[in-house]
Amino acid sequence: MKAIGYYAAGSIDRDDALVDIELETPVATGHDLLVKVAAVSVNPVDYKIRESREPTAGEAAVIGWDAVGEVVAVGDKVTSFAAGDKVWYAGDITRAGTNSEFHLVDERIVGHAPRSVKVHEAAALPLTTLTGFEMLFDRLRVTEPVPGAARAILIIGGAGGVGSITIQLLRALTDLTIIATASRPETQAWVTSLGAHHVIDHSQPLPAQIEALGIGAPAFVFSTNFSEHYAPQVAELIAPQGRFGMIDDPQTLDVVPFKGKAVSIHWELMFTRSLFTTADIARQGEILTKVAGLLDTGKITSTATETFGTINAENLKRAHALLESGKARGKIVLEGF
Repeated sequence: MKAIGYYAAGSIDRDDALVDIELETPVATGHDLLVKVAAVSVNPVDYKIRESREPTAGEAAVIGWDAVGEVVAVGDKVTSFAAGDKVWYAGDITRAGTNSEFHLVDERIVGHAPRSVKVHEAAALPLTTLTGFEMLFDRLRVTEPVPGAARAILIIGGAGGVGSITIQLLRALTDLTIIATASRPETQAWVTSLGAHHVIDHSQPLPAQIEALGIGAPAFVFSTNFSEHYAPQVAELIAPQGRFGMIDDPQTLDVVPFKGKAVSIHWELMFTRSLFTTADIARQGEILTKVAGLLDTGKITSTATETFGTINAENLKRAHALLESGKARGKIVLEGF
């Protein structure tokens, strides 16, 4: 089968940063589905792994953690899917990735794919959807009010892949006031179109901008990037007993300023359930199937904004480079081999 991988970790500007390769088609056993991959998207985890994780000597590492495709075979313990089912998922960081014609994935982290959108549009969503959904409802518990706080959430980095779907999930599933940050006219227009009630500029001090809105201190803050930089400002602007969530990897984080307000701090990693085979691992499949329904009823839309052609090394290198530049809006997708 065709696949794209790398033989040595490093920067994207190398000729061999990603290469086209041929691999044996894997065999489904146990809880695994063998999926014929139709479309994928690119996420920051892709380039972070490519830069830092060395493959086994002499072997190529295949990355990619978003896919939409069709089940072609199932393992002997599979109960929820059959050959011919259309599925979508974000995979398992400990296993070979989705940048391949065929891919093995545990059925418990797989959802039935949406029927109303094209495969490349669906491919934009699984990883960011799981990240946003788990942060909102499993970590921050946004349906549980914070006493005395404004029923509002601040999303730092609203125009990125995670921010883009999180705004939509909030509009579809809650009545919270959504404040998103964006610094350029095009990204400010983007988050507004997705449903943000207010847009503020993360290149300027945040507390004063929040105060100027006149809605009070928000109960929740979700930081998608540069959390180390924004944490002191969040500690100032968030409501007492508020909840602060992050998904990035700051080298250091001073949590002391949060003590006075008894703010709880939450980290979200979408891969935790598959990484530790948690007792509730099947929740990811349930989330994806639920969100497919939101797509099919028009309550949310795809965040795909860039289509980079077929799934091959050249196109994936371009996608990685754009994502690393920090200038991407929404999600980059690729379709077919």
